[in-house]
Amino acid sequence: MIKSHFLWHQKCRCNLGQATKKLARITRKYSNYSYFFQIFRIFAPSIQIVMDVAFILDKYFKGMADVSIDVFDARTLNAVYRDVINVMTSHFEIEVSVLQALSYCLYEMMDNVHIHSGKPLGTAMTHYDDERKVLRILIADDGMGIRASLAENEKFKDITEPEALRLCLEDTVTDGKGMGFGLYTTSRLVNSIGKEFILHSGTHKLIIQDGNTSVIENGFWQGTLIYMEIGTGEEIDPNQIVDHRADAADEYNEAFVETGELESLW
Repeated sequence: MIKSHFLWHQKCRCNLGQATKKLARITRKYSNYSYFFQIFRIFAPSIQIVMDVAFILDKYFKGMADVSIDVFDARTLNAVYRDVINVMTSHFEIEVSVLQALSYCLYEMMDNVHIHSGKPLGTAMTHYDDERKVLRILIADDGMGIRASLAENEKFKDITEPEALRLCLEDTVTDGKGMGFGLYTTSRLVNSIGKEFILHSGTHKLIIQDGNTSVIENGFWQGTLIYMEIGTGEEIDPNQIVDHRADAADEYNEAFVETGELESLW
């Protein structure tokens, strides 16, 4: 199996879009991580992935089976996003209103990689703990990082890294290439049903836990890494999460719920 993937890799080594799509498909839901890393090492040189996936798994998903791992670029973002949400939807224990709010936030986080990181690829990892009813989500890139990105806006050119981590969660704070709404809405979701939220960029981490926010100096991450754990059994108002500036419930229903199933949601 490794050999066949290597032969395919040789054919597509110059096509980033094709390589990313293929890698995203063959690396989903690996409980056998040793095989995943064999595939990852084969593909990484030609598709420019330098993120330490082994570190991420050990740090945030240690001992967990069935972690979904997806690599995406601008061309495959929508397809990977739909795959990730469809996997979440398959867990019937997850409250529909949580999925409605989360689907909005997840797309914003993935799109931020494409818009702000300066690198072509991002990685998404998800895991559902059906005993604790907790969903773990991680989005990471190896790009310029939050401080450097915000500093492209003249208004924020002199901010420190800790200041950048706090500012990026505020409404309308942006480097000028977006609306500054994605991480703001994600922080509102975390404040509503979050168990833990970590934003790691450069040598600092912003941590939200038990209603408290702190920024600490803690190791180095090249780029931006977002990790969160959210509870999935509590009903929420998804449109309140997005500050009533979008209809997150309708957007999710139209994209992921069959017409005949809508009545059963109520």
